[in-house]
Amino acid sequence: MNEALMISNVLLWCAVVALIVVVIALSRQIGILYERIAPMGALMMDSGPKVGEAAPVLELPSLQGGRIAVGAAGARATLLFFLSPTCPVCKKLLPIILSLHAAEKSFELVFASDGEQPAHESFRKKAGLSAFPYVLSSELGMRWRISKLPYAVLIDRNGIVRAKGLVNSREQLESLFTAEELGLASVQDLIDKRIAAGALELVKEQT
Repeated sequence: MNEALMISNVLLWCAVVALIVVVIALSRQIGILYERIAPMGALMMDSGPKVGEAAPVLELPSLQGGRIAVGAAGARATLLFFLSPTCPVCKKLLPIILSLHAAEKSFELVFASDGEQPAHESFRKKAGLSAFPYVLSSELGMRWRISKLPYAVLIDRNGIVRAKGLVNSREQLESLFTAEELGLASVQDLIDKRIAAGALELVKEQT
């Protein structure tokens, strides 16, 4: 009886050790896979003004006061961020956008939405956006053909669209600036080119 109990305990401990080894091995493989996969950049929709074209310029009233020419050339680049007070992802990204702006100071920030002004006034104050232009315009959204939020557009100092896309994370937001530095429409475009180049190399090897 005691011998059978001892054998069962030994077998159980062997099973536990085996499971620990499997978990460690899987964790290592997941880490390697994560390193190999490039972070997906902002998802660029094939609609609205294209990268490389002049941004449409609309003179609109800002909740900050006065009027602003959205899309016009200026002393610095402009990050146009489309958001909504009811969008949870937009709210998550706002602190990230503000920290990037504070760190870089190489671009202007303009927030855009549509709807009733009182709700946006309250949201703007709670989110700490009072120091930045905040425009309400359905026409602006239609000109850029915004269908999903949050959406960001990077316009250079000459008023040219340099990068744009649907952004859901810090990595996707930063990818807009990376795309501008690389002279690409988006980081997504770079990944597609690398995949195409890899496929071409594979075809060459097989022929």
